[in-house]
Amino acid sequence: MATGKKIGVVGATFLVAGNMMGSGVFLLPSSLAKIGTASIWGWLVTTAGALLLAFVFAKLGKMAPQAGGPYAYARDWFGPYMGFQTNTIYWFANWIGNVAIPIAAVGYFSYFFPILSDPVVRCIAVLILVWGLSYANVIGPQFVTRLQTVTTSFALVPILGIAIFGWFFFDMEIFKGAYNVSGKSNFGAVSSAAALTLWAFIGVESASVTAGVVENPEKNVARATLAGVFLAAVAYIASSSVIMGMVPNAELQTSDAPFALAAAKAVGGWGGGVVSLCAFLGAAGSLGGWILLTAQSAKAAADDGLFPSIFRRTNDQDVPVKGILVVALLMTSAVLLTSTSETASAQFDVITSAAVVLTLLPYIYSCVACYFVVERSHTIVHTGAFWTLTSVTVVYCLWAIYGSAGNIVQYAFLFVLFITVFYPFFSEQRRQQRNEMLPPAGK
Repeated sequence: MATGKKIGVVGATFLVAGNMMGSGVFLLPSSLAKIGTASIWGWLVTTAGALLLAFVFAKLGKMAPQAGGPYAYARDWFGPYMGFQTNTIYWFANWIGNVAIPIAAVGYFSYFFPILSDPVVRCIAVLILVWGLSYANVIGPQFVTRLQTVTTSFALVPILGIAIFGWFFFDMEIFKGAYNVSGKSNFGAVSSAAALTLWAFIGVESASVTAGVVENPEKNVARATLAGVFLAAVAYIASSSVIMGMVPNAELQTSDAPFALAAAKAVGGWGGGVVSLCAFLGAAGSLGGWILLTAQSAKAAADDGLFPSIFRRTNDQDVPVKGILVVALLMTSAVLLTSTSETASAQFDVITSAAVVLTLLPYIYSCVACYFVVERSHTIVHTGAFWTLTSVTVVYCLWAIYGSAGNIVQYAFLFVLFITVFYPFFSEQRRQQRNEMLPPAGK
């Protein structure tokens, strides 16, 4: 099998940070404005949870590096069915969540071309991004991560610019005036904020999923995971706090480009234009990394005979081209089905909430797998510490599910039950077992 060129620790770090920062931070201030400034507590809780998850994936990446990430850990420690279930859920969560990224990018680019706010024009622009970045993945993983390294640098301009210089325009009265506008209790508001802000950290497992294309994965996956999460967390908390003290809550709730709106209020229209361009590049670049992650996850499962064989076929650069095309087609269908949404931010909220809930179950499995990996090679005292760590991380994931919208959790639960039916058909191993049990023809 061809190996192609590998990703270094810097590229993997930007892959993790870029996958998280590409779209989540750019639209979340508008979503969190519906809760109020109490959502800052949600950011803090989610940051703690994300660092716990980062530690789990860093430990797994160091001690048991596996191409496929959460899927591979569920397969190894829970068996083939749980591997199939995890990969299917994770794969759906990824390509559904991928749809939100070009929507965010186009939403910011509408600052220059207001016609992009029209649903039909927005739909066409989103599809151009989907297929353009899909083609970039066909070229190879090194090209995608090099592109993302550049675009993440652009994304840092508005995030760090607002986080640092926005405080000169911060108004404490605006910040304090909308502490909790959600209509829920403070605990309920913070729980909802924690569920929403987790979207911004989805991607913490990116380096472990793509371990197969990372140089020296035993060391670099762990380093890239922790460094990527730390970089994103600092930027998220600082920038979200300052925006909520710059833009009145009612105005922030309806904005499709909150960072650009804050910049425009601070320094005028040119500032909004610079931020919009950088946000567009950052979000668009992260789409390439997420398509890579989605394709690699499906390929790892297909290599094990737990997913359709089309996903394991690769070109001479070891790129699963057909798997990427399937993802692009599914994303296209999702874009077309949701293209009638009135605003980009409304479309973004629904898509990201569904993606977060689906992603949490694979995260929980990975936490349990981490405990067993440590138990296999450490002392009893060390194992006890990791039992506590992984248990706290699982509780955090369950709390994030609790804070999600009830109807989305209900549909996600039904989806998990529904995919059980497909295991005997999608799993080559299970089909072989079934064929062996059937009587010979003519009997």
